[in-house]
Amino acid sequence: MVLVDRLREVQALMGFTRVDAPSDENPERGWAPLSRRDATWLPAAEVHGEGLFIQLSETAVDAWVERSTEREQLILDAHMAWCARRGLENPRERFPGIRAVLVHSLAHALMRQLALESGYSQAAIRERLYSRSGGEGGPMAGILLYTAAPGSEGTLGGIVALGAHARLGRILEGALRDATLCNSDPLCAEPVADDEGLSANGAACYACMFAPETSCELANRYLDRGCLADLITGVRAGYFPTPAR
Repeated sequence: MVLVDRLREVQALMGFTRVDAPSDENPERGWAPLSRRDATWLPAAEVHGEGLFIQLSETAVDAWVERSTEREQLILDAHMAWCARRGLENPRERFPGIRAVLVHSLAHALMRQLALESGYSQAAIRERLYSRSGGEGGPMAGILLYTAAPGSEGTLGGIVALGAHARLGRILEGALRDATLCNSDPLCAEPVADDEGLSANGAACYACMFAPETSCELANRYLDRGCLADLITGVRAGYFPTPAR
């Protein structure tokens, strides 16, 4: 883990939409340009903040991926139905893999817990995901959770303060404990195939795993509590040992 005491982010405005938002199947839909002519520059804002970077053990992740084929197939089926509903081509190539589901689910579980501990709203904490099984540079399994604000002073260190070993361990344990149970269980945890393609998730819903749209890189897709901890339905596919309640 790395404590990111100072972080700089540049946000640029490329266009805007009304009513209809861009989507994966048609990313240009609804976009209104900023000018009648091709823009040679974009308005941007620089924000400063802080965060935590957490990297998972590559050996442990590889071992978990090898024994999680059944869970991966469940989410792959949901992904295929989701793509078919939207007429997307090459759906298998679009699937990020079970490694990305693990990293993404952990990010959301920690964001919810950090919001409770730090005093920031959940919408103020954002994620950056680093997930890759191979290729140039080697495999990756890490997350950056951060918050940022306009002005040179940035934020006040509330996220970094929670990165101390003892405090972060307690936060992770709380996040995993909450992941074992959802207010919508057993419906949320039930591994029922979504043939209508409404969701590309496993055990995840608004009551447990979903985050504000501005905080999530993947539009609340590819999330599964079953990748983190044991579920009430008897699923035992979690990467972490489930803490006692």
